[in-house]
Amino acid sequence: MNVSQAIKQRQSIRAYTSKSVDEDIITSILETSKYAPSGVNTQPWQVCIVKGKTKHRLAEKMIEAFRTKKTESMDYQYYPTEWVSPYKDRRVETGSKLYQALEIKREDKEKRLLQWEANYKAFDAPVMLLFFIDEVLDTGSFLDYGMFLQNIMLLAEEHGLATCPQGALGEFPSIVKKELNIDSSKKLIGGMALGYKDETHPVNQYRTSRIELDEFCTFYE
Repeated sequence: MNVSQAIKQRQSIRAYTSKSVDEDIITSILETSKYAPSGVNTQPWQVCIVKGKTKHRLAEKMIEAFRTKKTESMDYQYYPTEWVSPYKDRRVETGSKLYQALEIKREDKEKRLLQWEANYKAFDAPVMLLFFIDEVLDTGSFLDYGMFLQNIMLLAEEHGLATCPQGALGEFPSIVKKELNIDSSKKLIGGMALGYKDETHPVNQYRTSRIELDEFCTFYE
Protein backbone atom coordinates (compact mmCIF):
# COMPACT_ATOMS: atom_id res chain seq x y z
CA MET A 1 0.00 0.00 0.00
CA ASN A 2 1.38 3.44 -0.94
CA VAL A 3 0.55 6.75 0.73
CA SER A 4 -2.02 7.78 -1.90
CA GLN A 5 -3.89 4.51 -1.47
CA ALA A 6 -3.90 4.83 2.31
CA ILE A 7 -5.25 8.39 2.17
CA LYS A 8 -8.09 7.54 -0.22
CA GLN A 9 -8.93 4.24 1.49
CA ARG A 10 -9.14 5.72 4.99
CA GLN A 11 -12.62 6.48 6.26
CA SER A 12 -14.19 7.11 9.63
CA ILE A 13 -15.42 3.70 10.76
CA ARG A 14 -18.32 3.53 13.22
CA ALA A 15 -18.72 -0.24 13.68
CA TYR A 16 -15.98 -2.72 14.66
CA THR A 17 -15.54 -6.43 15.17
CA SER A 18 -14.70 -7.79 18.60
CA LYS A 19 -11.22 -8.85 17.44
CA SER A 20 -8.55 -7.42 19.74
CA VAL A 21 -5.61 -5.39 18.48
CA ASP A 22 -2.18 -6.74 19.29
CA GLU A 23 -0.31 -4.35 21.58
CA ASP A 24 2.81 -4.65 19.44
CA ILE A 25 0.85 -3.21 16.50
CA ILE A 26 -0.40 -0.27 18.59
CA THR A 27 3.14 0.38 19.78
CA SER A 28 4.49 0.21 16.23
CA ILE A 29 1.88 2.69 14.96
CA LEU A 30 2.61 5.20 17.72
CA GLU A 31 6.36 4.69 17.47
CA THR A 32 6.27 5.68 13.79
CA SER A 33 3.62 8.39 14.19
CA LYS A 34 5.93 10.35 16.49
CA TYR A 35 7.95 11.38 13.43
CA ALA A 36 5.25 13.92 12.54
CA PRO A 37 6.65 17.44 12.15
CA SER A 38 6.06 20.03 14.87
CA GLY A 39 7.10 23.66 15.29
CA VAL A 40 10.60 23.84 16.79
CA ASN A 41 10.23 20.12 17.47
CA THR A 42 7.83 20.66 20.40
CA GLN A 43 6.23 17.21 19.88
CA PRO A 44 3.06 18.22 21.78
CA TRP A 45 1.30 14.84 21.68
CA GLN A 46 0.43 12.91 24.83
CA VAL A 47 -1.58 9.73 24.32
CA CYS A 48 -3.57 7.41 26.57
CA ILE A 49 -4.29 3.95 25.15
CA VAL A 50 -7.49 2.74 26.80
CA LYS A 51 -8.76 -0.84 26.54
CA GLY A 52 -10.65 -3.53 28.43
CA LYS A 53 -12.26 -2.78 31.78
CA THR A 54 -10.93 0.77 31.91
CA LYS A 55 -12.47 1.57 28.53
CA HIS A 56 -15.79 0.06 29.55
CA ARG A 57 -15.85 1.96 32.85
CA LEU A 58 -14.93 5.26 31.23
CA ALA A 59 -17.52 4.83 28.47
CA GLU A 60 -20.26 4.08 31.00
CA LYS A 61 -19.45 7.23 32.96
CA MET A 62 -19.54 9.43 29.86
CA ILE A 63 -22.81 7.84 28.71
CA GLU A 64 -24.36 8.39 32.14
CA ALA A 65 -23.32 12.05 32.05
CA PHE A 66 -24.78 12.39 28.56
CA ARG A 67 -28.07 10.75 29.53
CA THR A 68 -28.49 12.92 32.62
CA LYS A 69 -27.50 16.06 30.67
CA LYS A 70 -24.44 16.74 32.84
CA THR A 71 -22.80 18.72 30.07
CA GLU A 72 -19.28 20.10 30.30
CA SER A 73 -17.32 22.64 28.33
CA MET A 74 -14.61 21.15 26.17
CA ASP A 75 -11.07 22.24 26.92
CA TYR A 76 -11.04 24.28 23.71
CA GLN A 77 -13.52 25.51 21.09
CA TYR A 78 -13.77 22.80 18.41
CA TYR A 79 -16.73 23.92 16.31
CA PRO A 80 -17.92 27.43 15.40
CA THR A 81 -20.51 29.01 17.68
CA GLU A 82 -22.56 29.88 14.59
CA TRP A 83 -22.77 27.61 11.54
CA VAL A 84 -22.79 29.29 8.13
CA SER A 85 -22.70 28.03 4.54
CA PRO A 86 -20.89 26.09 3.11
CA TYR A 87 -19.81 24.45 6.39
CA LYS A 88 -23.35 24.11 7.70
CA ASP A 89 -24.40 22.47 4.41
CA ARG A 90 -21.58 19.92 4.61
CA ARG A 91 -22.41 19.16 8.23
CA VAL A 92 -26.07 18.57 7.38
CA GLU A 93 -25.17 16.37 4.40
CA THR A 94 -22.83 14.24 6.49
CA GLY A 95 -25.38 13.71 9.26
CA SER A 96 -28.10 12.94 6.76
CA LYS A 97 -26.01 10.27 5.02
CA LEU A 98 -25.09 8.70 8.34
CA TYR A 99 -28.69 8.32 9.49
CA GLN A 100 -29.83 7.16 6.05
CA ALA A 101 -27.21 4.40 6.15
CA LEU A 102 -28.52 3.35 9.57
CA GLU A 103 -32.15 3.73 8.47
CA ILE A 104 -32.83 6.05 11.39
CA LYS A 105 -35.60 8.51 10.63
CA ARG A 106 -35.34 12.16 11.58
CA GLU A 107 -38.24 11.90 14.02
CA ASP A 108 -36.80 8.84 15.81
CA LYS A 109 -35.07 10.75 18.59
CA GLU A 110 -34.41 7.68 20.73
CA LYS A 111 -32.40 5.89 18.05
CA ARG A 112 -30.53 9.09 17.26
CA LEU A 113 -29.57 9.45 20.91
CA LEU A 114 -28.41 5.83 21.06
CA GLN A 115 -26.28 6.38 17.98
CA TRP A 116 -24.71 9.44 19.57
CA GLU A 117 -24.02 7.47 22.75
CA ALA A 118 -22.00 5.05 20.63
CA ASN A 119 -19.40 7.82 20.34
CA TYR A 120 -18.54 7.45 24.01
CA LYS A 121 -17.84 3.74 23.55
CA ALA A 122 -15.59 4.53 20.57
CA PHE A 123 -18.19 2.61 18.56
CA ASP A 124 -17.24 -0.60 20.40
CA ALA A 125 -13.73 -0.59 18.95
CA PRO A 126 -11.39 -2.57 21.20
CA VAL A 127 -9.06 0.42 21.58
CA MET A 128 -9.83 4.01 22.49
CA LEU A 129 -7.00 6.50 22.04
CA LEU A 130 -7.26 9.75 23.99
CA PHE A 131 -5.12 12.77 23.16
CA PHE A 132 -3.89 15.46 25.53
CA ILE A 133 -1.83 18.62 25.18
CA ASP A 134 -0.16 20.91 27.73
CA GLU A 135 -2.19 24.04 28.42
CA VAL A 136 0.90 26.24 27.89
CA LEU A 137 0.89 25.35 24.17
CA ASP A 138 -1.10 27.32 21.64
CA THR A 139 -2.78 27.14 18.22
CA GLY A 140 0.31 26.10 16.27
CA SER A 141 0.68 22.98 18.39
CA PHE A 142 -2.89 21.98 17.50
CA LEU A 143 -1.85 22.13 13.84
CA ASP A 144 1.14 19.91 14.66
CA TYR A 145 -1.17 17.51 16.50
CA GLY A 146 -3.30 17.11 13.39
CA MET A 147 -0.32 15.78 11.46
CA PHE A 148 0.38 13.30 14.25
CA LEU A 149 -3.23 12.10 14.18
CA GLN A 150 -3.11 11.68 10.40
CA ASN A 151 0.01 9.55 10.79
CA ILE A 152 -1.84 7.26 13.19
CA MET A 153 -4.77 6.83 10.82
CA LEU A 154 -2.64 6.12 7.75
CA LEU A 155 -0.43 3.67 9.61
CA ALA A 156 -3.54 1.93 10.89
CA GLU A 157 -4.57 1.43 7.26
CA GLU A 158 -1.17 -0.11 6.57
CA HIS A 159 -1.79 -2.61 9.37
CA GLY A 160 -5.28 -3.50 8.15
CA LEU A 161 -6.93 -1.54 10.95
CA ALA A 162 -9.70 1.05 10.92
CA THR A 163 -10.05 4.31 12.84
CA CYS A 164 -12.48 7.10 13.60
CA PRO A 165 -11.16 10.41 14.95
CA GLN A 166 -13.65 11.66 17.53
CA GLY A 167 -14.16 15.16 18.86
CA ALA A 168 -17.01 13.74 20.97
CA LEU A 169 -14.49 11.98 23.21
CA GLY A 170 -13.38 15.43 24.34
CA GLU A 171 -16.83 16.46 25.58
CA PHE A 172 -16.35 15.32 29.19
CA PRO A 173 -12.79 16.33 30.06
CA SER A 174 -13.20 16.22 33.85
CA ILE A 175 -14.61 12.68 33.75
CA VAL A 176 -11.81 11.45 31.51
CA LYS A 177 -9.05 13.10 33.53
CA LYS A 178 -10.39 11.81 36.83
CA GLU A 179 -10.79 8.27 35.54
CA LEU A 180 -7.31 8.17 33.98
CA ASN A 181 -5.61 10.22 36.70
CA ILE A 182 -4.57 12.97 34.29
CA ASP A 183 -3.53 16.37 35.63
CA SER A 184 -6.29 18.96 35.22
CA SER A 185 -3.83 21.31 33.51
CA LYS A 186 -3.74 19.05 30.46
CA LYS A 187 -6.19 19.83 27.67
CA LEU A 188 -8.16 16.91 26.29
CA ILE A 189 -8.21 17.29 22.50
CA GLY A 190 -10.40 14.29 21.72
CA GLY A 191 -9.96 10.65 20.88
CA MET A 192 -9.91 7.96 18.25
CA ALA A 193 -11.47 4.54 17.84
CA LEU A 194 -9.01 1.86 16.69
CA GLY A 195 -9.83 -1.70 15.68
CA TYR A 196 -10.94 -3.98 12.87
CA LYS A 197 -13.72 -2.79 10.57
CA ASP A 198 -17.04 -4.61 10.60
CA GLU A 199 -17.32 -5.05 6.84
CA THR A 200 -21.01 -5.96 6.96
CA HIS A 201 -22.38 -3.13 9.08
CA PRO A 202 -24.45 -0.61 7.06
CA VAL A 203 -22.89 2.39 8.81
CA ASN A 204 -19.58 1.55 7.17
CA GLN A 205 -20.99 1.43 3.66
CA TYR A 206 -21.38 5.17 3.09
CA ARG A 207 -18.65 7.71 2.30
CA THR A 208 -18.63 11.44 2.85
CA SER A 209 -18.17 13.64 -0.21
CA ARG A 210 -15.17 15.82 -1.07
CA ILE A 211 -15.25 19.17 -2.86
CA GLU A 212 -13.50 19.66 -6.20
CA LEU A 213 -9.99 21.09 -6.41
CA ASP A 214 -11.12 24.36 -8.00
CA GLU A 215 -13.36 25.01 -5.00
CA PHE A 216 -10.44 25.31 -2.58
CA CYS A 217 -7.31 25.95 -4.65
CA THR A 218 -6.10 29.04 -6.54
CA PHE A 219 -2.96 28.83 -8.66
CA TYR A 220 -0.67 31.86 -9.19
CA GLU A 221 2.22 32.33 -11.62
